Amino acid sequence: MGVQAHDTGPNGVTVDDLIEKMLPFIEDLLRQIDGDEFMTNDFIDLMLQVPETRAAYDAAGRAWGEQRRQTKMVLHGQVIPGALRKSSLVEWIGFAHGEQDEFAVPSWWRLRR
Repeated sequence: MGVQAHDTGPNGVTVDDLIEKMLPFIEDLLRQIDGDEFMTNDFIDLMLQVPETRAAYDAAGRAWGEQRRQTKMVLHGQVIPGALRKSSLVEWIGFAHGEQDEFAVPSWWRLRR
C-alpha cells in the first residue's frame, strides 16, 4: 500500500480535478444570486437547493469516494472555496469569525459586479 497524497481521494481524483469540474456550475450560480456578500456555508446551502449545482455537488462527492463526513470536509473546506477563489466573479474578504461549520472554516465572499 502506497502513501496517498493529501489532495487525492481514494478513487484517484484530486481536489484540483473537482474544482475544475465544479467551477462552471458554481459560476453559473454566482451569476444568479442577489446581494453583495455571502458566507461559504450560505452559498453551499443555496447550491444544495438548485438541481444543477446539487447534481455537481453529489457527483463530486461520489468521485472523491470517502465516507460522508470526510467527503463533506473536502468539498466544503477545499473544493468549493477553491472554486470560489479561482472565479473572477467573487473575491475572498475574510474568515467569518464566530460562525459555526462542522466541515470547514467559514469565510466571507464579495461579488464583483
